[in-house]
Amino acid sequence: MMLTIVLLMLALLIVGGVIFMIITKPSLKRNWSPDQAVMPSVDFLDDDRVRINNIRDISYRTTRDFDLAFYDKTIDLNEVDSAWLVISPFAPFGVAHTFVSFGLSDGSYFSISIEIRRKKGKKFSPIKAFFRQFEIMYVIADESDVIKVRTNVIGATVRLFPIKTEQKRIRAVLLDMLKRADSLGKQPEFYNTIWNNCTTNLIKHTRRFSDKAIPWWSLRYLLPDNLDKIAYKLNMIDTDLPYEAAREYFDITEIGQASEEAEDFSQAIRARS
Repeated sequence: MMLTIVLLMLALLIVGGVIFMIITKPSLKRNWSPDQAVMPSVDFLDDDRVRINNIRDISYRTTRDFDLAFYDKTIDLNEVDSAWLVISPFAPFGVAHTFVSFGLSDGSYFSISIEIRRKKGKKFSPIKAFFRQFEIMYVIADESDVIKVRTNVIGATVRLFPIKTEQKRIRAVLLDMLKRADSLGKQPEFYNTIWNNCTTNLIKHTRRFSDKAIPWWSLRYLLPDNLDKIAYKLNMIDTDLPYEAAREYFDITEIGQASEEAEDFSQAIRARS
């Protein structure tokens, strides 16, 4: 009798959870955290030019005390000449945030970071993120925002790997990411810990970097601190160093911390003595 009651309660919980997930819809209108309240948008001007609106450029004192700023920029896709894989672990056992930076021929850089869109006062929870508790957004930002906050404010490790590929592939990946970033400002989606997270989305885009078979999904994507190992084995990292040496060489944590006052943070973290 007791077993029957327990099974019935479990079934009701499962059914209730399924119903909740079905009826819960993503929204663009919530009381968002100030650093994620403004979504980027993109104007596709012609075949070669895009205007990115609301590129974020926060100056942080702490993660809660910062000066919020945005700017717009028109980019010629033919001038995008480099791409960089960024990996920043933030918890044990391989948990990390991954994103991509793009470089332009004028020496400037910007990042596209796929993140949960937090409501004000809320913190990320991988369990809650599985149950439609967070929307997803593409943060388009200066590296002095999304990288510096990790090296200099949070104190996290950051590794910055140059991607070995052709310019036409970099252009294709960027254009693909910009289209998705723009679409999420019109049609919101929920972040999901398993299949709609920063790394699974990043893989969908960056498979265009190479003709080699990059798995569209892998258990390793749930613990992406070793995503660089996958890229290294596919010869997608622009280096001749052995893997462990490359990991150490492209760790820019200390360089970032030493570049707090640098006039050009992006150039500083790529400088080598």
